[in-house]
Amino acid sequence: MNLRFLRHGNNDLRMRPGNHFTDDILAAIHREKILGLRAGRDSTHRIIGIWVVVLEGRVFVRSWSMKPRSWWRTFLEDPHGGVFIGNKAISIRVIRTRSERLKDLVSAAYKEKYNRPGDIQYVKDMSRKKSRDTTMELTPV
Repeated sequence: MNLRFLRHGNNDLRMRPGNHFTDDILAAIHREKILGLRAGRDSTHRIIGIWVVVLEGRVFVRSWSMKPRSWWRTFLEDPHGGVFIGNKAISIRVIRTRSERLKDLVSAAYKEKYNRPGDIQYVKDMSRKKSRDTTMELTPV
């Protein structure tokens, strides 16, 4: 059994075998409205806050803006990066989601999680094809 660790300050996060987030990390990601994300292994991309959903024990994100220098475009070139939950950091790899079934479920999960009046238009925009096609799964490495 191969367990991987990432040291960040005095915090060690133990990952499950098979590149899945632990249940406590999944619960924290599900609970938080914003996830800290840095795209690219050797990138100078800054840490930004993005919306995130947990679905079927997996973590998904999608881009709203798709700007030329966005986190999403950085991940297309270099699928490695990091997520930041509180004072914990986890190295990740992204996997593009091609399944329309999963994209539908991710859209529904965004609608359920981000349901405040100010969120609704963004959720609608993120459920359109252009944003749906940016859906990525985050996996720990």
